[in-house]
Amino acid sequence: MKVFILCGGYGTRLDYEGRIKAKPMVEIGQKPILIHIIENFSKQNFNEFVLCLGHKSETIIDYFLKEKKKNIQIIEKKKKKIYLKFFFKKKIFYINLINTGVKSGTGGRLMIANKILSLNEDIIMTYGDGLSNINIKKLKKFHYENKAEVTLTAVRPKQRYGIIGIKNNIINFFDNSNKKINTYINGGFFVISKNAIKKIKKKSTYWEKEPMTYFIKKKKLFAFKHNGFWKSLDTLKDKNDFNLMIKNKNRPWER
Repeated sequence: MKVFILCGGYGTRLDYEGRIKAKPMVEIGQKPILIHIIENFSKQNFNEFVLCLGHKSETIIDYFLKEKKKNIQIIEKKKKKIYLKFFFKKKIFYINLINTGVKSGTGGRLMIANKILSLNEDIIMTYGDGLSNINIKKLKKFHYENKAEVTLTAVRPKQRYGIIGIKNNIINFFDNSNKKINTYINGGFFVISKNAIKKIKKKSTYWEKEPMTYFIKKKKLFAFKHNGFWKSLDTLKDKNDFNLMIKNKNRPWER
């Protein structure tokens, strides 16, 4: 099963780095977060990747074709598609670099890449800025056992600040204990059926809006609950947090 990684967003909260490079190229430790994501999938025996490029796409292309040119073999090169073998840590990855446009929505990127590759198959999809120790095989098994069209990985958000309750503009509840709360959010690791991809009609479509709303109404969108590690790279603080983990030889996203 191919792994689609959305790499086209803007890193607007990452200061200068978000302006000069694609967000997945921001380094965690000594390598881009994108490579950490690929490594995690590789450890679970996934080796086919589709990178949906947009903002600063050249920084991702240059990483493979220039910085890692000794580690690649180009199989096919077209205007909007580069297909290559990537030799990394005694393993071989097959990577499609697909230009899905700067202004495309997240759903549009899936649609465009799917059409360029002429695919008609179920896929795994994630974002190029999140790390987790989720068990992808269990996610897949859950998806097919429930006969889902879409399965979303639900994770618990990190509670950064105290929670307050408000009624009639008066605070009636305050908790700064950082206890776990019974709330889940979109963790960004999906299994998506080929039928679900066909529901995306416009390149401006955001996957998190119309397509997901449609499958919620059809009761075909399922939540795979993951209570392990999950963290996204949204701000400079997140980057510093990741780097501190690595400095302390703590990589909780690795399986």
